[in-house]
Amino acid sequence: MNIDIDGVNVHYRVSGEGVPVVLLHGWGANIQAFAPVHQFLEKHFKVWSIDFPGFGESQEPPEPWTVGDYTNMLEKFLTHLNIEKPILIGHSFGGRVSIKYASRKPVRKVILVDSAGIKPKRKPKYYVKVYTYKTFKKLLKLPVIRNYEQEILTKVKGKLGSADYKNVSGVMQQTMVKVVNEDLRHHLPHIKAPTLLVWGEKDEATPVEDGKIMEEMIPDAGLVVLDNAGHYSYLDKRNEFLVIIDSFLQKDKEEQKS
Repeated sequence: MNIDIDGVNVHYRVSGEGVPVVLLHGWGANIQAFAPVHQFLEKHFKVWSIDFPGFGESQEPPEPWTVGDYTNMLEKFLTHLNIEKPILIGHSFGGRVSIKYASRKPVRKVILVDSAGIKPKRKPKYYVKVYTYKTFKKLLKLPVIRNYEQEILTKVKGKLGSADYKNVSGVMQQTMVKVVNEDLRHHLPHIKAPTLLVWGEKDEATPVEDGKIMEEMIPDAGLVVLDNAGHYSYLDKRNEFLVIIDSFLQKDKEEQKS
């Protein structure tokens, strides 16, 4: 199904009946990434999976977006479809949007899975890449090679950029820069809903330490670490993950029965 949000075509899937649950995928993914979770939850909940603009079957944003822009899109999506106080489940980038939304709007519960949102401490290698790129930009202003600026910059970014950065369009590359540089710590104390944090023990993209920070800063939060799981812990340990969230959502599930 599709819905127009301020001129951007947003693709989504909905199924089931009961308390509303909204699944928000990570960067570079789409609604298929959460398909096993959607299928599990639709037996007891009304479940919505969204393709974020720029991913899956949704349109790209008309300009580079921030986390705030994606959060505003989510708010309008929920309003248009009369979804009130949902349970938000966000993986990685979807966790960013969940954090920002839940810090300012009423939600029933939040489940953050290997969530982004804590700005990482950069290793020296990162700054070498950044300053190499900036040096190239300055050199390209020289009269002799100015005409080849865009072509050379594209090649340099291809050499230096991460896989996530290289695999998206220009608008989404600029969006990614805006997104990853935003630290959401100051939003965490404002999340009043019960929050479950699920992390992969071997997550290198958003390490367990990020989960521990979130557990300390969110008033009503608990952290579960899955052994031998990575950044996609909910897929690496699917059965364990489903048992954990089923327990966390037990009362919400029972409400549907009554």
